[in-house]
Amino acid sequence: MEPVLKTARKTLQIGTHDGVFHCDEALACFMLKQLPQYKNSEIVRTRDDSVLEKCDIVVDVGGKYDPTTHRYDHHQRGFAETGSSLIPGKPWKIKLSSAGLVYCHFGREIIHQLVPDLNEKEIEPVFNYVYEKFVQEIDAIDNGVPICEGEPKYRISTNLSARVGHLNPPWNAPPEDPKCMDRFEKAVALVGSEFIDRVQYASSSWWPARKYVLDAINDRFKVHESGQIMELKTFCPWKEHFFELAKELEIVPSSINFVLFNGTDGSWRVQGVPEDATSFVGKIFLHPDWRGLRSEELSKVSGVDGCIFAHASGFIGGNSTRDGALAMAVKSLDQPI
Repeated sequence: MEPVLKTARKTLQIGTHDGVFHCDEALACFMLKQLPQYKNSEIVRTRDDSVLEKCDIVVDVGGKYDPTTHRYDHHQRGFAETGSSLIPGKPWKIKLSSAGLVYCHFGREIIHQLVPDLNEKEIEPVFNYVYEKFVQEIDAIDNGVPICEGEPKYRISTNLSARVGHLNPPWNAPPEDPKCMDRFEKAVALVGSEFIDRVQYASSSWWPARKYVLDAINDRFKVHESGQIMELKTFCPWKEHFFELAKELEIVPSSINFVLFNGTDGSWRVQGVPEDATSFVGKIFLHPDWRGLRSEELSKVSGVDGCIFAHASGFIGGNSTRDGALAMAVKSLDQPI
């Protein structure tokens, strides 16, 4: 059960540090203000302990993590909390920033406020999605956790954390009034709009797709006797759901190798199932002899009428008809592995 928020002061105060701001405390402040009791709260930016002590909740400053008194800093020595340590059973091993702390404690209620039609069962997958696809990145960047082992081949300089950083005054600009909140408020608005977009996408687009993917898995033997080809009744985000459902249903993912779905222009697509949800590598893709070919040349080489294209990597192809797309998948199953 979450701690009860203070209500002694008529206008509640969210405390955070002044000076250079970062994405994590901007997001933490925005998320808190989605809660009814904090909707009209005042954000106080300071490092004065005597001022912070009077705040109802403090994020990213103060050197304390104590949810019973609503202190959510992560900079102090010995702090090592992760999503999995605060919520047993979650696989999240990245050290939390103030954004992750607030999200772990209040995220479900925040999602409920933003999408009140979701029931408790539906909130949990959306809660997981938003952490893994949005908040976790902010936690990692703020805590200096590298995205990969070794030296990356290129730098990502347009992520949300970087864009928030650019809202700070330039180092060589004239000093600004430390009480001025304009720049920080822009940062809060920026991260807030993207947070809301991600919650709305997860709840209204990503989660409803699960049913279509489940139906496609269950009906795969109706598509082809091998069970290696499934057909989506409508195109939707399918990869993450596919691998999660395969695990739940105890299906070996590599036993299903192609997905058919209708394209936006009325044509059909045949897509190879990758090794995992983020990979472009698959066990079986479209036949190697077809890759990079288009139209009549592809139909001639493949022996399948109505071909539109085969991607150079073989991960996806197109045909003017559903039967043509199915034939491309069936013929590709016969290639040597």
